[in-house]
Order: sequence, then C-alpha cells, then structure tokens
Amino acid sequence: MTLTRRQFNKASAIAAMGSALPLSCLQAASAEIPLPPYMPAPKFIDSNGIRMAVYEQGTGPAVVLAHGFPELALSWRHQIGPLVEAGFHVMAPDLRGYGLTGGPDDPAYYDVQYLCDDLIGMLDTRGIEKAVFCGHDWGGYVVWAMGRLYPERCSGIIGLNTAAERPSELPPVEREGPPSLVRGPNYYADAFRQPGRAEPILEADVRKTLEFVFSRGGIWDREAMYEWPENSPERQMDWLTMIQQEDPPGEPFMPEDVLMYYVNTFKATGFTGGLNWYRANPRNGPVLEGKPFRLDMPCLYIGAENDTILTPERADGMEDFVSDLEKYLVLDCGHWTQQEKPEEVNEVLLDWLTRKIT
Repeated sequence: MTLTRRQFNKASAIAAMGSALPLSCLQAASAEIPLPPYMPAPKFIDSNGIRMAVYEQGTGPAVVLAHGFPELALSWRHQIGPLVEAGFHVMAPDLRGYGLTGGPDDPAYYDVQYLCDDLIGMLDTRGIEKAVFCGHDWGGYVVWAMGRLYPERCSGIIGLNTAAERPSELPPVEREGPPSLVRGPNYYADAFRQPGRAEPILEADVRKTLEFVFSRGGIWDREAMYEWPENSPERQMDWLTMIQQEDPPGEPFMPEDVLMYYVNTFKATGFTGGLNWYRANPRNGPVLEGKPFRLDMPCLYIGAENDTILTPERADGMEDFVSDLEKYLVLDCGHWTQQEKPEEVNEVLLDWLTRKIT
C-alpha cells in the first residue's frame, strides 16, 4: 500500500480548510511515499490545523514518541513493539513538516506553541488526558516545553539526548575542559535558519546527505573532534560544506531498507518542513517567557557519550529544577541513540516506565 503525495496533500487540504494555514504549502510532489518498514500502518488525525500521520499501537498508559531532525516516526521503529508488549499505548507521529504529515511552508507556523498544540490535539482526538512524552533531538526540546506549557497533560517526560533548558535565574553550571565544537559563521543550525540556503545542498543528493547525517564516528566522536583544526568544517559543524565533500566524515549505519525509506520520503517532501523548526526558533523564547521552569512530574534524561552537539554535560544541574529526575548515559554511542543502541535504550525506557508510570 502506498500513498502518493498528491493523495495525502488533497486530504490534508480538506482537513485544513477551516484553519488559518496557507494551503499553497500543501501542493503535491510527484514522487510516492511508501509506508515505512517495521511500523504499524499510519492513522491520520486532524490536529491543530494539520493532518498528522500517527503510528499507533497498544493499550494502557499513553507514551508519545517525538522524533528530531531529519528523522521521522520511523526512528522509533525499535521502541514501539517492546513498549506495546509492556502494556503501553504508543503514539509516534510524523511531526509537523515531516513525512506523511507535512505542513506549511511558512516558518511562522513552526514555533514550539504550534508543535506542542499538535500533540495536545492528537491526545484530545483519543480522549487521552495525560501521556508520557519522550523526545529525541528537536523532539526532546518539544517534550520539555510540554512540561512548561502543559504540565497537567504530562504524566512523565523523557529527554533522549536533549536536556531540559536551564532557568536563566539559576547560576550557570561550571564545566571542565574546552568544548569539542567551535561555533563558526557556518554552524549548521545558523545556516539552516537562512531561508533557501540549505535546501539546494541537502536536496542535491538526498542519499549522500542522509548517509552523512545518519552516521557513526566522524563528527559523532567527541575525541576525534579535537583532532580537527578549529577552523575546519568538522570542528565548526559546518554541515553544508561537509555534505558537498567527496567523502564526508563518518560511517553510515542504517539498514538499506530504512535508509531508502528516509531517502524516498525526503525526495518527495524536501527538507523545508524540518528546516522551519530552526527558522522558527527565535519565536520560542517569547512563547516560553514567563512559563515556570520547575518540573514536578517524573522525568528521565538519557544521554549519549559521543554526541558532540547535545553533549551529556548539558544535563548537569537539571536536579536544580526537576523534582524527580533520573539520568542514564549510553556509552560508545553518537547522536542517533534509539537507532544506534536500541536494546539498551529500550531496557532503560521500560525499567523507568514500569517503575514510574504503571
């Protein structure tokens, strides 16, 4: 079974007719997006002006899995089955701007209020009062924001690689040693915020882009980072330059069928939806301004030893504003933690969930 982008966008446009979203953003691409391997069939849920593709299974306490950039719900393929078997109702959506969900071209519709409201609307369609929100990378940012914007809807929060933002009124945490990254003028997140700059490079050879991003070693090895000069694209996380190199650093680790699903999907959708999360980031501060930082629901942070962007040290001091916090570090692992070390991540998730939630 496949859904063409045209069929999907036609349905999305109908769902969005009563909203303020500009429907021009939902124009069809010519390529087909197949259903992903190793996943339940998607269910389509109207939420917050968009039509979300949600991979849903199980009964019991709800667990929402939120992916990062440039991922899809498929990034949780190793977690859904074990969580369902353990007695949880799992909901893993393609988030706003991604995959079979899609979304507006205008980055104004991608601040954290929209992203959290998407998840609230998803729960509301199922009559679910509370859920555990588990997020990786950008998804981690969203789930920690859920704890500030909608604490009454959170039975627990899990940040995978992503730590909760430290309150500005607290003194900074002192960290030892120099950072492995040197933030230069072409740092990937800054480049991504510039409209139209990243798309031609990311989309020129989608497979090459994703093989570079979804890799082990290279830029996902903290010790190796120190071996590159401070002005090198590797040390400065200049993704757009590295992607254009003949042999970018790192070794791809995705199985071929999984990689090709990512490739075919991003060929069909492009990267603008995901990049809009970066472009909307300046709006997030005002959205969260004045919202309480203290989190009183059970929380779990899972870090990865070799993540060079979301380093484990970012979680230092979370105890100062999270009442019930546990931490775990996955050794010998880069940024794509639930896909690199699925068995270990699952063991940690299930242990915490069965103690704290069931």
